[in-house]
Order: sequence, then C-alpha cells, then structure tokens
Amino acid sequence: MSLAFIDLAAQQARLRPALDRAIAGVLDQGRYIMGPQVAELEKQLAAFCGAKHCISCANGTDALQLALMALGIKAGDAVFVPSFTFAATAEVVPFLNATPVFVDCLPDTFNMDPESLKRAIVHARSLGLNPACVIPVDLFGLAADYDALIAIARENGLKVIGDSAQGFGADYKGKITGSICDITTTSFFPAKPLGCYGDGGALFTDDDQIKALIDSFRVHGKGSHKYQNERVGMNSRLDTLQAAILIEKLAIYAEEIEARQVVAARYTAGLSNRIETPYIPDGLKSVWAQYTLKAASEADRETIRARAKDAGVPTEVYYPLPLHRQNAYKAFPSDPKGLTVSEDLSQRVFSLPMHPYLGQEAQDQVLAAIIG
Repeated sequence: MSLAFIDLAAQQARLRPALDRAIAGVLDQGRYIMGPQVAELEKQLAAFCGAKHCISCANGTDALQLALMALGIKAGDAVFVPSFTFAATAEVVPFLNATPVFVDCLPDTFNMDPESLKRAIVHARSLGLNPACVIPVDLFGLAADYDALIAIARENGLKVIGDSAQGFGADYKGKITGSICDITTTSFFPAKPLGCYGDGGALFTDDDQIKALIDSFRVHGKGSHKYQNERVGMNSRLDTLQAAILIEKLAIYAEEIEARQVVAARYTAGLSNRIETPYIPDGLKSVWAQYTLKAASEADRETIRARAKDAGVPTEVYYPLPLHRQNAYKAFPSDPKGLTVSEDLSQRVFSLPMHPYLGQEAQDQVLAAIIG
C-alpha cells in the first residue's frame, strides 16, 4: 500500500458535512470578498493563540510583506533571515528595497542560531546597513528560540517578526505562536497544519497601530473607505470561502495537534536508536508540520529514501539547497563565519509522512521502511 505524505482527504471526509454547510452559507450570502466569516475567523484565530489582533490576508508570503510594510522597512535596512528555510521568508525583503542578511541555524532544532544572528548584525553594520528587523522561522512546526532571539533584537533596536507559516499553534513555554513577537505571520496553504483549500494567510499583533496599518495596506492602502487611499498598499484579502472553511478546520485544530503528537512520539520511539530524530527542547511543543530525520550522510539519506519508496512510503527533502546558495540570493550578505550548519543539514535531512490521520498500521509501514 502506497501512503500519502499528507492525507488531506481523510480530514475532508471527517469534516465534509460541516464544510458543505459552510460553503453553502457563503454562496447563499453572496459576499465573496470580506464577508462576515472573515471577521469571525480573525476573532477565533486571535483567541486561539492569545493575540490581541488577527488580520487575515491572501497568503503567507503577503503576510510577511505586509508585516515589513507595517514596520516601515525600507532601502538601507538589514532584515535578518535564516538560510535554512523556504524562500518566502527572504524574498519579501528585496521587494521593499531592503537587504536580507542570512543567518545560520542550530544543528538540533534547525531554527535560527542566536550566536549567528549576533555576528550577522555586526557584519551588517560594517557594510553600512541599518539593522532593522529579524524574522525567525518556526521551522517544521517548532517555535524558534524566542527568549534568546528577542533579547538580541531588543539590545540592537530590532523588531521581531515570527514566521510561523509552519508553526502556528506551537507551544513556547506556555505561550502560543502568534502571541510572542511584535508581529507573527502564518500561512494557510493546504499542506500546512492549519490549511485552507487554496491560498490564505494571517498576521497577529498586540499593537493597535500596527494592526491598523496592516488592515490598510492589505486593501490598497485604504483610509476610512475603500476609495480613499492613505498610502500605497496592495490587494491581499482572504476570500470568504476560505475563511468559512478555516473556521471549520480551526474547530478541530487543537485535537489534530494532539494527534500529531501521538504519531511523532511513535516515530521517535521506533527510530531514535537507528537515526537522529527531532529534538524538542523542554517547555516546547511542535505542531509537527514535518517530522524530519537527520541521516548520517547524503548517501545514507538517498539509500533510506530509495528503500522507503520501494516500500510505498513517500519522503521529502526540506530543503535541498539553503537560500544563501540559491542563484536569487547568493549576492546578499550573511554571517561572516559561514552557514555551515545550513549547508550540512541540506545534505542530510529528510521528512516522513505526517498528519493527524496516520493510523498505527501506516505508522508501522513507515517505521519498517526506514529501519529496513
């Protein structure tokens, strides 16, 4: 039996009656843009994570750009981003004529390395850049080391945007991602732990002024009404249909997070004596967007992946090439000590099937395929 890497069909089967009702409700109302379900979703998302404000938008990449716009990031500013992550975190920075500066990650959590951030800030200043913002990523569903990173940011006058596209709902020492940084962003891409059936995103903040700016920027820089433009904005509204779908998914999201813990725990119990399994620091809980292993070498990784494929178990590599080595980004500055951890991880990590509906029989199939 060939397994699904992420089984969205199983979740849909569970929710289908509620989803059909929610979609029919939007069709009956006919308010396809910024309908009442959008405001209701924003209210529920803010309550879920403990943030004062949630502002939805069209996708997770727009969420990052809107956050930078609300903070006034501009030419001459340095924005510090991890190299070992998806391109969206970095690509929004040049859109605003600012400079991304790449930071290395930790070898155990795969998240931003605080010491590398310190070196990158010094290096940016030496280049004549103004250190303005840092964007830690909650990679694979695990919150970044916010205590250390926020302390460094405050010491250097930086704002902090938490990129929780993969980690919304993760627990960081009693706080939920979305309520930790100056601004947090997330994505509702279908494969994310909380995903819609298209594109979608959101931002979270406790700052009233930032909330008002984001609300304006996402609708063409609107003022008191949509034909009054106070600033140059963009078109980044969440569709009402997607909001209605997300309301139904959010209702079971906490339960799904717990189901992911069960799968991850069984993977770890079955594999930890054979291969390096994910490290979760004390006081943290991942939402397990991905369950990512670290092979001994690139050759070992490919041997295991080939064996898994033959056994009907799909695997994926996130990410095969760090951003600082990509053609689009290799001219931008980075930690002067190098990004050796990011380069090493890109050659050794691979991810297993992970979703809340992965039963024990399927888990056994995965374990057998990896153990060999």
